[in-house]
Amino acid sequence: MQINVSTRHGHLSPASQSKVVAKVSRLKRYFDRLTALNVTVDLANPELPAVEIVASAEHFHDMVSHELAPQFWRSVDGAVQKLEQQLRKHKEKVHDHKHVQSTRRT
Repeated sequence: MQINVSTRHGHLSPASQSKVVAKVSRLKRYFDRLTALNVTVDLANPELPAVEIVASAEHFHDMVSHELAPQFWRSVDGAVQKLEQQLRKHKEKVHDHKHVQSTRRT
């Protein structure tokens, strides 16, 4: 799985980038068909840093989460939490769909 961290209107230290990669990499355990995670940090407004995570998965459309918070790490945690919820919901949907018995009788 590829993880890309990019910033707009600012700079993240290598230590911060590695922490973001560590937080985002745990999303793999919720859905194992993830192929890429793109994290974009927008520091245009220093009081409200924005974080956007785009997850690409096999045989499924991209999932996106956005978060604005007064602190950078709250933005990261909020975006990760939103994406976790989307991945869980998708996994349940796929899993339940395969095990539903048909009510049609022939």
